Amino acid sequence: MIELDRLGKRYDGVAVVAAVSLTIETGTITAVVGTSGSGKSTLLKMVNRLVEPDEGAVRIDGTDTRALPLTELRRSIGYVIQDHGLFPHWSVARNIGAVPRLLGWPRPEIDARVTELMELLKLDPERIGPRYPHELSGGQAQRVGVARALAARPKMMLMDEPFGALDPVIRQEARAELVAIQRRLGATVLIVTHDMAEALSLGDQIAVMEEGRLLQAGTPAEIVLRPAAAQVRALIGEDERGFRHLALLPLGPHLRPGEADGLPLGPDASCADALSRMIWTGAERLPVADAAGAPAGVVALGDIIAAGRAAPR
Repeated sequence: MIELDRLGKRYDGVAVVAAVSLTIETGTITAVVGTSGSGKSTLLKMVNRLVEPDEGAVRIDGTDTRALPLTELRRSIGYVIQDHGLFPHWSVARNIGAVPRLLGWPRPEIDARVTELMELLKLDPERIGPRYPHELSGGQAQRVGVARALAARPKMMLMDEPFGALDPVIRQEARAELVAIQRRLGATVLIVTHDMAEALSLGDQIAVMEEGRLLQAGTPAEIVLRPAAAQVRALIGEDERGFRHLALLPLGPHLRPGEADGLPLGPDASCADALSRMIWTGAERLPVADAAGAPAGVVALGDIIAAGRAAPR
């Protein structure tokens, strides 16, 4: 668990982070969202002391990070940035194994871990491992950056706009991979983004910042349905709140028996996914499949609209 306790940072007398308190539970993803200059990246960097706080404290599992040796602290936390920060003259495999090598892992264990992570992130170890960063696509380089951050099995990961440089298709895939990997490994993730849609799709908790202050922290549903300030409503988009809420609702509770024509939606589809398909195809009923691909029922347009209307105002 990460605890930020009245954390503050000033530059030239101006507070860029002001008395921010936030708890990040073990095994969850917290997304910090805000406009440029809101202080979200500075807040992130104070967790691993890339930026030293002027006020307050950061505690990891109850221990103040100032009581830990700096090198030990940083090697225990995975860190991913937008441009991935790979060492240009090292191969992909050597980049991924950098921290385990510093920690003195045996070579066979390093090689096994590199292979494991490359396969997990859909990078062919034989084909991609010997390449250098300049030989990678943007999506491949970002995956290598994530693999390097995970290599030493950190309990937590800090991610600063990790998908900002990716094209929309790869970005969506990378988000899905991050969630799947985080759920599998149980890591605690703190991610910074300026994109509210990205924050809502990734976060178990959303923290909204503006001018160095924490305006609101809560679940995605709480942020969408009960924004605490005008700036939060602006980031959500007043005209988009209904669709954003539908994106948080799984289809399962809204299925009914029956059959329908067309390609079935998957078990992880949301009400927003169903509504989008209905708008595009003109269908008012869609089939839904379970995890094994077997028919699970159908979803009807009226049920989707009713789910949206049932949200508290």
